[in-house]
Amino acid sequence: MPVTAENPLKTMMRAGRVALGMNVRLARSGDIARIAKTSGHDFLFVDAQHSLFNLETIGHIAQAALGCGIAPLVRVRSCDDPDVSVLLDNGVTGIVFPDINNADEARRAVSRAKYPPIGRRSVVGGYPLFDYRTLPVSEVVPALQENTLVACMIETPAGVANIEAIAAVEGIDVIHIGINDLLTAMGKPGQFGDAEAAAAINKLIATTLRHGKIAGVGGDRHLPRQMEYIRSGARFITTNSEIAFILAEAGRVTGELRKALGDAAK
Repeated sequence: MPVTAENPLKTMMRAGRVALGMNVRLARSGDIARIAKTSGHDFLFVDAQHSLFNLETIGHIAQAALGCGIAPLVRVRSCDDPDVSVLLDNGVTGIVFPDINNADEARRAVSRAKYPPIGRRSVVGGYPLFDYRTLPVSEVVPALQENTLVACMIETPAGVANIEAIAAVEGIDVIHIGINDLLTAMGKPGQFGDAEAAAAINKLIATTLRHGKIAGVGGDRHLPRQMEYIRSGARFITTNSEIAFILAEAGRVTGELRKALGDAAK
């Protein structure tokens, strides 16, 4: 039987279903994968760009995610991050490349994540995705080539201006819009719902879809706007970080207790 390695996350988005991802910045245990699954998420968005993760920790989180059916993705530091290959060799099934501004950077990102002839990823034996079995390289490479998800983030006006060329690059699966950084680069930090930014986001989504890629959106937590992005065709959505979820629930519980204590004192 031929070796296969279907990526369920890619499959569901290609079928038109919306995939929800939890940003991971604080957790240092594979338990976060099970929490993500229990809370209705489809993938982890491990943020190695902004957080102090080491490779071994990410590997453990990825293994736990694979075991419970959550896709482990990692946002690396740049399109030239040398750790891309080792992350993919040790359980990570997708790489998110931040701050892609032109087609050359997009091609460099793809080259890091894909095997020849599309890229220059190195081949190794005993992949965790296949439970470390010894399998024919002739079958393993095409299977992993299809399994690996490549997401390029657009976060600047330059990226918006060059989206046509970026979206045309072979090997990209997802164009993910980083709204926080995009607004900041436009000189409008935190101005969610700004008309100029909305026009840029609509352009990015429409161009992405026209090139047969999956559109993603993150950073804006306003539900009505999120639903507008989804109605426009976005299928790769980051919800919030585990830090935000912890703070929200902790604040709710302590707030209710403080209120109850205050009422009791009357």
